[in-house]
Amino acid sequence: MDKYSFLNAAHSQLIEDLYQQYLKYPDSLEPSWKAFFQGFDFALENYSDEIPGNSSAPTTSNAVQIANQAASNGQIPDDIQKEFKVLNLIEAYRQRGHLFTNTNPVRARRHYEPTLAIENFGLSQADLSQKFNSATEIGMQGGATLQEIIKRLENIYCESIGVEYMHINNIAEKVYIRKWLQVNENHAQLNAAEKTEILGKLNQAVAFENYLHTKFVGQKRFSLEGGESLIPALDQLITRSSQLGVDEVVLGMAHRGRLNVLTNIFGKSYKQIFSEFEGKEFEEDVFSGDVKYHLGSSKKIKTASGEEVSINLTPNPSHLETVAALVEGICRAKVDDKYKDYRKVLPIVIHGDGAIAGQGIVYEIAQMMTLEGYKTGGTVHIVVNNQVSFTTNYLDARSSTYCTDIAKVTESPVMHVNADDVEAVVHAIRFAADFRAEFGKDVYIDLLGYRKYGHNEGDEPRFTQPNLYKLISKHLNPREIYKDQLIKEGIVSDEVLKKMETEFKTLLDADFDASKEIEKNTMDIFMADDWKQYPIGPKGSMQHPVNTGFNLEELKKLAVKMTTLPADKKFISKITRLFDNRLKMIEANSLDWALGEWLAYATLLVEGNNVRISGEDVERGTFSHRHAVVKTEDTEEEYIPLRHITESRFDIYNSHLSEYGVLGYDYGYAMASPNTLTIWEAQFGDFVNGAQIIVDQYLAAAEEKWKIQNGLVMLLPHGFEGQGAEHSSARLERFLGLCANENMTVANATTPANYFHLLRRQLKWNFRKPLIVMTPKSLLRHPKVVSPLEDFATGSFQPIIDDATANPDKTEKLVLCSGKIYYELLAKKEELNCENIALVRFEQLYPLQVDKIEEILTKYSNRKELLWVQEEPENMGAWGYILRNFRNTGIQVISPVPSGSPAPGSHKMFERNQNNVINRVFDRDDAPAKRPVTA
Repeated sequence: MDKYSFLNAAHSQLIEDLYQQYLKYPDSLEPSWKAFFQGFDFALENYSDEIPGNSSAPTTSNAVQIANQAASNGQIPDDIQKEFKVLNLIEAYRQRGHLFTNTNPVRARRHYEPTLAIENFGLSQADLSQKFNSATEIGMQGGATLQEIIKRLENIYCESIGVEYMHINNIAEKVYIRKWLQVNENHAQLNAAEKTEILGKLNQAVAFENYLHTKFVGQKRFSLEGGESLIPALDQLITRSSQLGVDEVVLGMAHRGRLNVLTNIFGKSYKQIFSEFEGKEFEEDVFSGDVKYHLGSSKKIKTASGEEVSINLTPNPSHLETVAALVEGICRAKVDDKYKDYRKVLPIVIHGDGAIAGQGIVYEIAQMMTLEGYKTGGTVHIVVNNQVSFTTNYLDARSSTYCTDIAKVTESPVMHVNADDVEAVVHAIRFAADFRAEFGKDVYIDLLGYRKYGHNEGDEPRFTQPNLYKLISKHLNPREIYKDQLIKEGIVSDEVLKKMETEFKTLLDADFDASKEIEKNTMDIFMADDWKQYPIGPKGSMQHPVNTGFNLEELKKLAVKMTTLPADKKFISKITRLFDNRLKMIEANSLDWALGEWLAYATLLVEGNNVRISGEDVERGTFSHRHAVVKTEDTEEEYIPLRHITESRFDIYNSHLSEYGVLGYDYGYAMASPNTLTIWEAQFGDFVNGAQIIVDQYLAAAEEKWKIQNGLVMLLPHGFEGQGAEHSSARLERFLGLCANENMTVANATTPANYFHLLRRQLKWNFRKPLIVMTPKSLLRHPKVVSPLEDFATGSFQPIIDDATANPDKTEKLVLCSGKIYYELLAKKEELNCENIALVRFEQLYPLQVDKIEEILTKYSNRKELLWVQEEPENMGAWGYILRNFRNTGIQVISPVPSGSPAPGSHKMFERNQNNVINRVFDRDDAPAKRPVTA
C-alpha cells in the first residue's frame, strides 16, 4: 500500500488547515501528516528546484499549493520521500527504541518485531552516506548522513536507558522530554569529583551488604545485592531535588534494600543495625517492636551541594505497596500544614517489579495524581527490578511488556535503566527530578538489575531459576564494574580504591564491636518533630474524662451561622428547604445527627484546628444527610458553609472509588497532621473490608510496632435495616478482635450530642488514638435521635448511658446493647409500658469503662437475668468480645442465629429475625411490625 495514500483523498482546504496547524503546533498533528509537512519543509528549502511546477522561491504561502500539486500528480521526488522515511525512522526510535536497549545486565532481552532495521522503513545500505535534513529533528545542527542520524538515535534511545514517553498527549511535556534527551545524547555529564562521590556511595552499598553476609550468615536481611546502584540513585535524587526547591522528602519502600537505605542514606548507625541483628529486646515492655527491615526513620541531612533537607522513611509492613498510600498522605499533610507548595515536598516510592505489576493498590494510588483532594505534585517511582518475584519468573508475573506499564494510565514518562551502569542510573534519576519539578507529575524509573540470592538469604533460588543464577553467580557487582571504568578513565587509582575500602571496613568493624555493648535496642520515633506536643498516652489515659463542652451562646451563634445560606446565591429548592429546616431545629432546640456532626467540626475549627473528611460521596453523604458542599442551581458553583466561619481549614473531598488506597492515604495524612481531625468515611460500612490491610497492619498495630500514634477517624455506616447481606454490617467483630493495650477506640454513639463529644475528644486528648465509629443510617432521621443545645454545651462523651427511666428495685432483666437496636427495644418497652427491664447502652465498646460497668451491675443487683442483645448474628457483632469481658457474670445473648452472611436478602426474613430478637427480650410472640426498607 502507498505510504502516502493519505494524501490522495485530501481536500486542498484540509491540507491548508493542517499546514497552518503544523506551523503553530507541530506535535498536535497525526504522525503521518506531521512527517509529511516536516519532509516537505525540508524539501522546499533544499530541493525546491526538483519539485515539478515550482518555479518560485519556497515560501509559507505557496507550500500548500505545491504540496497539493505534487500529491495530486503523484510527483513527489525520491529525495523528499526519503526525508519522510528518515522521519518515520526517527519516530520509530522514539516510539519503540526502548524495546531494543542494553538495559538487562545479566541476560539478553526478548526479541521484538519489527526491528529498527532501516530496510523496514524503505531505506537501504546505499542511503547510509546520504545527507538528510531530518537530522535537525533530533537536535543536530544541520543536515547529517543517515549513518550519523542512526548513531545519534542509538545513543539516545538504545543504550543503557530506554525511554517511554510517546504515550503522553501533552505536547509541552513531550517537547521537554525530547530536548532533555538530546543533550549529550542522553548520557550523563559528570566531572571527576561527581564520579568519585558516586563510587563512594556504591562502595558503601556493596561493602555493607558483604559485611552483613559474613557476620550474620543465613540471617534474613533482604539484601540489595544486584541493585546497589539504588543508593547513589537516591543520594542524587535528594541532592538534585533539593537544588530544585524540595525541602522535605518522604520515602516509602518494601524490605529489600531497606537496611542499606537506612544506613547509607538516612545515616542510621551501623552499630544500631548490628545490634538489631542480635535480636535484642526493645527498652519499653508494652512496645512489641518490629523486624529491622520494617523500621522507619526521620532525619535532617545536608546534601553534597549544601542544601538542608528533611528526609523520612515511612515504616512499613510486609504487605507490598501498602506504604505507598501513606507516603502520599504524609506529603499532602505537609503541603497543607507547612509548605503550601507542592514543589517543596517530594514523595519517593520504591517498588519491586512483581509488586508494582501485581498489587491493585498501585492503580488506586496512581489515579490520585491529579485529583484535587489527593494530589501531591508528582511522585518519583523507582522500581528495583530483580526480574523475578519470590520464586516467580517475570513472564508469569504480568501480561504487560513492562512492570511499569501503570505509568501509561497517568501519561507519565518511564526510563528503563541498566542498574550496572551507575552513570546512566544517575542520569535517569536527574531526569526524574527535573521533570517532576517542571510538570508536577509522576515519573517512573525502572532500575533493571538482579537479586544475588533468593527472596531472603536462606532461600535457594536455583530451585526455580537455575539458568539465571548461573549467570548471576559469575557477574561482577556494580562497584567492581564502575571501579574498572574509573581506573581506565584515570579518575581513581588502585591505591585510592583500596584505601576507600579499608577505611570503610575498619569503620564497620569498630561499630560491630560496639554493638555488643548495647543491652536493649531503642526505637526512633518517626517524624518526631511533628509529634513533640503529643507524647504517647500512658496506660489508662483513654479512660480519663475530657471536657469537650463549648460555650452555649457561642454554640448557638455558630449553629445559625453555619446553616444560613448566602442570599445572593440561588440553590435548588430542596437544599434551601433543608437548610431552612435546620434553622428551625436550632430554634426548636432539637438538633439531629447532621447538625451535631457539623457543630463538632465548627467548634473544632473555631478553636484553631483543621478538619479533613475524605471518602466516597462524603460531600453529600451516602444517605443524603451531610450536605457539606452545596451547589448553585444554574452554574454549579460550590459553596461550603463550614469554610465561612473561621480561618481554619475545612477540607472535604469525594474520593475516587477506592477504599484500600484512600484509607491508607488518609491514615498517612493523620500520621503527619496531629492537629487535624482527619476522617475517612466508607460509603457503606462493609466496604472497609477492601482496606483490611491498612486496618490490621497500621491502624491496630502501628503504636506497638513502631511507636507511631494516629488520630484517624473511620466512619462506618452500620445497622441491619433490610438491605441484604452487603450493606448491613461494618464487621464490628473484626475491630473488637483487634483491640488490645488501648490501641484504638471503637464506638457506636446513639445521640447527636454524644457523637459531637466523641469527635471533639479526638483532638482534646493530648495523645492520639484511631477512632472507629459504627455510624447510623435510619437513625439519621429518627425522631428520637435528637439533642438539645445544652447537651452539646456541657459535659463530655458518655461511654455508657444508663436507663434513666428504670427502677432498679423492679428491674428483673438488665439488657446491655449498642447502637440502633436500642431504639427498637425502647419502642417496645414504651409500647408495653414495661417496668422490669432496664436498657443500658454501650456507646463505647473499646476500651470498656470498667468502673461504670461495675457501678451499673451493682445498681441492678436485683436482676434475674443479664443479657447482651444485638441485631448481628450471634457469631458476629460484639457478642464474642462481650462474653470474653463478662465471662464471670452469667451473661447470655439474644441475637439472630449464627450465619455465614451478615443479613438475609429477603426483607421479610429480616423482619422476622429482627422481630424475634425483640420478642425474646420481652418474652412476647408478637407479629413483626411493618417497617420500610431504609438506608
